[in-house]
Parts: sequence; structure tokens; C-alpha cells
Amino acid sequence: MNLKSRIQEIGSKKLIGKKVVMSFADNKTQQLWQGFMPYKGNIKFRLNNDLICLQVYNALPQLENFDPTATFQKWALAEVYEISEVPDGMEIFELPGGLYAVFDYKGRAIDFGPTFRYILGEWLPQSDYEIDDRPHFEVLGTKYKNNDPESEEEIWIPVKPKQ
Repeated sequence: MNLKSRIQEIGSKKLIGKKVVMSFADNKTQQLWQGFMPYKGNIKFRLNNDLICLQVYNALPQLENFDPTATFQKWALAEVYEISEVPDGMEIFELPGGLYAVFDYKGRAIDFGPTFRYILGEWLPQSDYEIDDRPHFEVLGTKYKNNDPESEEEIWIPVKPKQ
């Protein structure tokens, strides 16, 4: 698989948005974004027009013993430079800074499974890094086109140097 990647250190980020608790078996991603998109314009002090899709897992994602019914939080967010005003029905999420492996993904989100398996099953074991227990996220920028095969997004996987 030809997947462009880089390692990047980021500072903490202030985010505002909505969340759902879901599993891969009970995927509520569409419901989350349908509840967020009509109200994203109410978020003041945005840093840019990018949207962030973020996952907080209860256990580190792994290929072996993968449980599609394990629940996690999924967020639809926008980054802000100030959190003094939070629109009704939305919450603040403060993303801690840290080291990330960033992958440029092109394709439909629904087709991401093989890429995720490649990252966890091949790229990560062959790298100098291991997965870290922090949120995972995707940056949906100007080239993101929802369910279009030409859609582009950045996949951010939290990592730390192998011990």
C-alpha cells in the first residue's frame, strides 16, 4: 500500500462540537454529523474551516482480538482559539498535545478499513513507534468530499517511541 506518512508533534488544541457513544458494529457517524453540520456556523472563534472527526477509545485499537461491539466516543468538532462561548447542545474538548503519525488518505471513509489494518498491522510494527493512549482524529479540510472516492483527509494516529 502506497500511503504517504509523516511524524508530527502538535500542541494542545481547543475544540468545540458534539459527541456520540458508538461501536463499529453500531456505527452512528452519520447521525453525529447530521446533528453537527447544521449548527457548526454557531461556533465562534474558529481557527479555520477544517472539521475534525475524533475518537476516544476505551482500549487501544488492535487487530488481534478486535471487538466490533466495544464502545468509544466519536466527536464532530471545530478548532477554536477561544472557548468563552459554547453553542447550546455542544461541548468543549481539549485535545492534549503529543506525537502523531499522520497519513494522507484518499478515498471514501467507508473504504478506510484496509488502510486502518495496514497502519496497525504493517506500518506500526515496522516503525520506531507504538500506539499511544490518546485520541485519534481525522482532519477534514478543503479536499474532503464526504463519500466521494476523490475525497482527501489526514489520519492522525497518536504514537510514542517504542520502549
